[in-house]
Amino acid sequence: MVAAPSAAQPALPYAVPNSAAPVAGAATSPDAATAAGPDAATAAGPDAAAQTAAEADATLQHAPKDGVTFAEDDVLGAAEEVFGKGAKGLAEIVQRSFKQYGQPNAYIVGREAGGAFVVGVRYGSGTLHHKIEGQRPVYWTGPSVGFDVGGDGSKVFALVYNLDDGEDLFRRYPAAEGKAYLVGGFAANYLQRDNVIIVPIKLGLGWRLGLNAGYLNFTKKGTANPF
Repeated sequence: MVAAPSAAQPALPYAVPNSAAPVAGAATSPDAATAAGPDAATAAGPDAAAQTAAEADATLQHAPKDGVTFAEDDVLGAAEEVFGKGAKGLAEIVQRSFKQYGQPNAYIVGREAGGAFVVGVRYGSGTLHHKIEGQRPVYWTGPSVGFDVGGDGSKVFALVYNLDDGEDLFRRYPAAEGKAYLVGGFAANYLQRDNVIIVPIKLGLGWRLGLNAGYLNFTKKGTANPF
């Protein structure tokens, strides 16, 4: 007796997934979900995020501001016109200031005279070169404490930072104690009041020691009063 043929299986309108294959979007096991754990989730962590933010702020602070600041090559060229091209130590002094404060938006070229033994005074005059406002005369006086041997007239070059308004220059600027340094025959010292920073550069040891314990008062007109 011949068995009757079985009924034909109807074709399915979809493919049956292989139960052994992983399905996209399927939840992973608890072990896999916690494999990275909280430590991995916070690997970058708030400390890393804060460090990144601080680095970004520093980069923006020292970033060149097109059209409103002086480039390093321009400043070094102006300084070499004062002290002579290739003067030993000058480039390093300028580079150090740029590395710490970025690009200045003004600089001063001038001369000064003064001298003392232990206590003395200094008088100076020159021209402020502002990137936006142009040029204007400037004078400065100030007492000094230290063995100041700069009795003869000498040339001065100073970088000026954050001077958004030229009028803000004409005030008294105390020396930033502990921030003077000497490279070759050049000395630099930082003066600061509020956000404005002035970096006078000059040849000679007397400038460095005198300004370390003194201040400079910048004025629009010359005066005989050093205080």
